[in-house]
Amino acid sequence: MLFIGLTGSIATGKSTVSTILSSAPHSLPIIDADILARKVVEPGTSGYNAIVKYFGPTTPDLLVPISDRMPANGVDGKGRPLNRPALGRRIFGDSEERKKDRNVLNGIIHPAVRREVYKSILRYYVKGHWAVVLDIPLLFESGWDKLSGVVMVVAVKDPEVQMKRLMARDPHLTREDAQNRVRSQTDVREKAKRCEARGKGKGVVVWNDGSKAELRANVDAALKEMRRGSPPWWNWMCLVCPPVGVAAGVWVYWQNIKINKRWKEFELNEKSRL
Repeated sequence: MLFIGLTGSIATGKSTVSTILSSAPHSLPIIDADILARKVVEPGTSGYNAIVKYFGPTTPDLLVPISDRMPANGVDGKGRPLNRPALGRRIFGDSEERKKDRNVLNGIIHPAVRREVYKSILRYYVKGHWAVVLDIPLLFESGWDKLSGVVMVVAVKDPEVQMKRLMARDPHLTREDAQNRVRSQTDVREKAKRCEARGKGKGVVVWNDGSKAELRANVDAALKEMRRGSPPWWNWMCLVCPPVGVAAGVWVYWQNIKINKRWKEFELNEKSRL
C-alpha cells in the first residue's frame, strides 16, 4: 500500500486537495491528522487533561464559556471543550515564549495522534486499498515523510495569496493574527523546495495560485503517475504476502532516511554560503 504524505501550509489549499483525493474517481482513504488531533483532546481524554493542567493556570479563557447550553463540567460531565481561538493566541507567533508553548502542545498531541494514525493505516491495509493519504500539516517536522512513498506539497508562490485566503476563511482574524499563524509554520515555499529535492516519483508539488479547475487537473495528473508506479498487482501481492509488504515498507523508510540526509547536507551547504 502506497503512503501519500500530503502537506502544505495554512490556507494553501491542502484541504481542497484532500477532498479531491477522497472523491471519485480517486476515492482514496484519508487519514486526517487535524481531525485526529481534535479527537485526542476531547474532554475526558488524557490529552485534554494535560492541556488544561499546563495552559489552564495562565489562560483564563482556555475553555469555552459557561452558558445555558454549556454547564461548568461540560454537557457529558467530562469538562468543557477547549476554546480553540484562545489556545491559538497562546501558541501562534514567533516569539520564544510562543515557540515554547507550541512545543509543549505538540508534545501532548503528536504521540496520541501517531497512535491513531497507525491504527487507521492497519485498518485500510487489511481492507486492500492501493494507497492511503496521510493528511498531515507538519509532515516533515513530525517525521511522517519517512514513511511516505510519495510526498505531495500543496503550495502557493505568492505569500499574499496565502494571507488573503486565510483572512477570507477566518474573518475574525486580524492581519496580525493571520501573520502570526502563517509565521508559526515552516514557509510553504521551503516545503515545496524540499519536496522537489526528493526526486521524480517521490515528491510532487501542486501549485495552487490559480483556479480550482487548474488545481484539480494538477492533482489528477499527479495521481495518474502514482498509479503507474504502484499498480494493482503490487498492492495485492503485499496484501496476500505480508512479508513482501513489510520489506517494501522498510525499503521506502531506508530510502527516505537517505533523502533526508541529503537534504540536511544541502541545508548546511546553503547556510555556509551566507
